[in-house]
Amino acid sequence: MTTTDAPPTGAATSQIHPPQHHPQRQEKNVTGATVWLTGLPSAGKTTLAREVAALLAADGHRTEVLDGDEIRTFLSAGLGFEKADRDANVQRIGFVAELLASHGVTVLVPVIAPYADSRAAVRERHAENGTPYLEVHVATPVEVCAERDVKGLYARQAAGEISGLTGVDDPYEVPEAPDLRIETHGSTVAESAETLRTLLTGLGLLSPAQPAGSDDERRSA
Repeated sequence: MTTTDAPPTGAATSQIHPPQHHPQRQEKNVTGATVWLTGLPSAGKTTLAREVAALLAADGHRTEVLDGDEIRTFLSAGLGFEKADRDANVQRIGFVAELLASHGVTVLVPVIAPYADSRAAVRERHAENGTPYLEVHVATPVEVCAERDVKGLYARQAAGEISGLTGVDDPYEVPEAPDLRIETHGSTVAESAETLRTLLTGLGLLSPAQPAGSDDERRSA
């Protein structure tokens, strides 16, 4: 395991686990990866994922964002927020992400995934299939998240309207050795996105950018 230099703001650190590539996929020159962005509610996961997706799409890379709220609506409808249901949701997302990544898509997953064993299971599935996988911890302190409170969850929890808020009255197991740790409160969205793109490029997980007018479809969510 090696450590890369932080960006100029000093807002991010990365610990890199070299991804394994399936020999058959190497022969086909297909590059794809799953990038799982874990962190507290309102940490900035989705904002960062969409910014990175836009950067990659502009360069002609195939990319998708698996948004947690959309997944809850269309893939995990009926699941609650107990540990077993959270684990099931994460594994379903992990399956879809691995499938897309194995076909050359850079998949950005801004989903809390609060339990370490559940995240580890997703990483293991990718490793078994030879699909690159990166875990990014969007390490925004709970106090900052509560100030942002994008969906009003922290205010509702404080008012006693809801319970089981991750990182407040429900567990969040902080990643011990993520591939990248980004403190979004110490850098701009653009700086954080560039840090992540630089990591992907350095690991060889981005195929050569396609020129304008390429037949390759440019996709972003």
